[in-house]
Amino acid sequence: MQKNKIKKLFKNKIVFITGGTGSLGNELTKIFLKEFKLKKLIIFSRDELKQSEMIKRYSDDDKKDILRFFIGDVRDLERLKFAMKNVDFVIHAAALKHVDLAEYNPIEYVNTNIIGGRNVLEASYYNKVSKVIALSTDKAANPINLYGATKLVSDKLFVSSNNIAGPDKTRLSVVRYGNVVSSRGSVLPFFLNLKKKNNKFFPITDLEMTRFWITLNQSAYLILRSFYRMVGGEIFVPKIPSINIIDLAKAIDPNKKIKIIGIRPGEKLSEILCSRDEYFNTIEFKDYYLIKPTIKFVDKKINYKISKDGEKGKPVTKNFEYSSSNNKKFLSISELKNFIKNEFNK
Repeated sequence: MQKNKIKKLFKNKIVFITGGTGSLGNELTKIFLKEFKLKKLIIFSRDELKQSEMIKRYSDDDKKDILRFFIGDVRDLERLKFAMKNVDFVIHAAALKHVDLAEYNPIEYVNTNIIGGRNVLEASYYNKVSKVIALSTDKAANPINLYGATKLVSDKLFVSSNNIAGPDKTRLSVVRYGNVVSSRGSVLPFFLNLKKKNNKFFPITDLEMTRFWITLNQSAYLILRSFYRMVGGEIFVPKIPSINIIDLAKAIDPNKKIKIIGIRPGEKLSEILCSRDEYFNTIEFKDYYLIKPTIKFVDKKINYKISKDGEKGKPVTKNFEYSSSNNKKFLSISELKNFIKNEFNK
């Protein structure tokens, strides 16, 4: 039933995706073209090569005429204002994301992840966009690295900007989740490539390292459901499983040696999606958590404890923390083997 409501929400709408040539942008594009009846889908990206490849990828699709491609950078406010004309929904996926590179290039990450986020906000107000969802990361919860810190600032901007929007229709929310399986630069394709090259060992930071596990398809549908659920100002956090990195290595090749390489700059042993420091603002629903704003909006009162479908959420227990190390659900080695077999041996 909810899926039909989501399709109805997007029917004849114009959707704008920043960083739309990335792994998630491609997955969302595939879903939009196959299952939805959009008026227009705008892909905004600064990489002309990826845009060219994406145009070719969808050249035979029956719905290719709804696709539009804009070369541009979220650092360029005027370009965003122009490209976002008449847009209904914005998915802000553009970001610099590599933890170790951020430590050596801090200003670049600030300019893209923070200033770029502010530009997306201003262009959304300017064009009276209806709904905006910014994508966050587990590294934004209690950040110890610069990348996580820039995404935390971005999260705060998108949440608090619901106050700036005032009586205008623009509403903004955040979706926060962990590393996406199979996305460019993630650990799974990295390990698979090492196996393919017959590398002598798998490099692992620490035997105790854990991470959250979410697929591209799951993350895409999470975003679409969040557009339906959102009222503005909330951070949506999905309930997803965790993995031990050592188990992932064993699932790929149980006979390959493991080499402990130590923590890289800015890296954590485990990741957090809901911080203990935010427990009093965290509400639990059946398949997700909702972190409500710490500030009060001056123009409206919102009951975040009741979902659009009438589900009643409940406050989490005192000092609750949702971490990849204390997760109730961990994928076993056999489950990881089955996933890899189904995804990469089709």
